[in-house]
Amino acid sequence: MSNPDVIVVGAGLAGLACARALIQSRVRVLLLEAADAPGGRVRTEVCEGFLLDRGFQVYLSAYPEGRQVLDLKALRLRRFAPGAKVWRGGRLHTVADPLRRPLAGLGQLFGPVGTFGDKLRVLELRQLARSGEDEDVWLRPQRTSRRYLEELGFTESMVEGFLRPFLSGVFLDRALTTSSRFLEFVFRMFATGDACVPEQGMRAIPAQLAAKLPTAVLRMHTPVADVWGHRVRLADGEQVAAKAVVVATEPTSAAALLPGMPVPRMNAVTCLYFAAPEPPVSGPWLVLNGEGRGVVNHLAVMSEVSATYAPPGQALIAVSVLGVSTDEDGLRVKVLAELTEWFGSRVARWRHLRTYSLPYALPAQTVDALEPPHRPVRLSPGLFVCGDHRDSASIQGALVSGRRAAEAVLRDLEA
Repeated sequence: MSNPDVIVVGAGLAGLACARALIQSRVRVLLLEAADAPGGRVRTEVCEGFLLDRGFQVYLSAYPEGRQVLDLKALRLRRFAPGAKVWRGGRLHTVADPLRRPLAGLGQLFGPVGTFGDKLRVLELRQLARSGEDEDVWLRPQRTSRRYLEELGFTESMVEGFLRPFLSGVFLDRALTTSSRFLEFVFRMFATGDACVPEQGMRAIPAQLAAKLPTAVLRMHTPVADVWGHRVRLADGEQVAAKAVVVATEPTSAAALLPGMPVPRMNAVTCLYFAAPEPPVSGPWLVLNGEGRGVVNHLAVMSEVSATYAPPGQALIAVSVLGVSTDEDGLRVKVLAELTEWFGSRVARWRHLRTYSLPYALPAQTVDALEPPHRPVRLSPGLFVCGDHRDSASIQGALVSGRRAAEAVLRDLEA
């Protein structure tokens, strides 16, 4: 493509959403991506016939922006069970959503994870999160999630046994310093939809967006070295000019291309994948560590969620550990020893497939980070930035920021 109107740097979800919105407005776009596939942090790799998402990720079917820009039916979403299984007191307990599984939920009202009052407070939190319009959540007073849960009256048993491991798996923040706005957003999404993965892995989401772009818009294997004014210089020395440039890379790369742009604090996670001859848990459950000790935060048998994640006759287990370790072998030994306590000698038959250490997995959603909730996407005339670090740290946030950047570009071009 010669003489594009807009250059978008980075084909993650934000960049794809931005390019899509601009093209729908008949703007000529060149989308540059350094990697061999679109998606940014949303990637899936194939290993020995297993589908390994790059870190445990889910798509929430209630995302409003996703309903606008994605063909959810074509993704063939496979749903997690509403609720979780919690390892506590030496055994697994089922904590079901009482509104979606009323019989199972009623049975858990007197279970060991929290008190009867805690279960009622979960319903209260759910109703608070669902009240008002979607945008209202981002305008409410803020405090840390930990403070918010205390104000609602949750017992320490409920926080440590269920809420902390569940929310830590979403926030990647064990201390629960995450803003209460983000907590309410997450509960709103879980209350009005399902946690899912596409049948063919999370890669299907960016692949679908990329497939809708016209031919020659997306250039892979094209790293950008510099951005200045309305120009970019590629790593091979080629220079490309346009009327506007949108930087849609992850935050640290964006800061390198845009000197002076602050880099948000990033939360880290390590995901270990194991193959097993049979699943340790039957059904599409998220399994939480409710003991308050150990290195494992949660796990999921991905082949129980979508059978395509593993070859026939095998199970795929994804284990998440908050933070990253410099000793991956030592971490793997600790994880297997801990899970042997949970599932017994069968763990000896598990085979390690791959470990993903992700130090920049997710922008931290602290109180300061979400004030304002939607950060500016226009930096100067003709220069823009987008990504989940400009909105909420989620697929929803990435898609919204891409659309917002496209709308800002169109206003500049019209002016």
